[in-house]
Amino acid sequence: MAQFFEVHPDNPQPRLLKQAAALLARGGVAAVPTDSSYALVCHLDDKAAADNLRRIRGVDDKHHLTLLCRDLSELASYARVDNRQFRLLKAATPGPYTFILEASKEVPRRLSHPSRKTIGLRVPGHKTLQALLELHGAPLLATTLIPRGQTEPLNDADEIRQQFEHELAAVIDAGACPLEATTVIDLTGMGEGGEAVVIRQGRGDVAVLGL
Repeated sequence: MAQFFEVHPDNPQPRLLKQAAALLARGGVAAVPTDSSYALVCHLDDKAAADNLRRIRGVDDKHHLTLLCRDLSELASYARVDNRQFRLLKAATPGPYTFILEASKEVPRRLSHPSRKTIGLRVPGHKTLQALLELHGAPLLATTLIPRGQTEPLNDADEIRQQFEHELAAVIDAGACPLEATTVIDLTGMGEGGEAVVIRQGRGDVAVLGL
């Protein structure tokens, strides 16, 4: 049964987020608000938790999972980033963008894309999620919360609780968040002199990045 944490959107209570972080540390999967929609998150280094996250989301190991990072320095620990890529990342973070990059050796092989050895990375701008990441002390593995068989993400905590209360360890409610997935941008080609490629247009505006 999922624990329900209702927090203030601008000043989330650390006491409640510490309880949620403890559930993640014990291998739980949580639904959390982001600056683009709700996401499912779990501990990066817990294989059982990652498998459970994929099962709840209804995706296989070919589906790109995303690492939610606190800042660019943390992101750079999990991906190979050159100067051109870094400048674009700096312009877009924090924000509702997911970037596909070549995974570094810090990323467990089972979490990177099985054929491309790439990983999705993101620095979210949502205050509650940033506070949770800070308390967790490491990136969280994530995927957009889209119910099985549907195409649109969820953004209502009560609805998420009703649908997933027997599958999740926690649901964090920080008020309404947007109902739109992130913009996904593949930066791997930039490392070979190519250009960034927009894979999915979502909430993030690509025009501000010159794309």
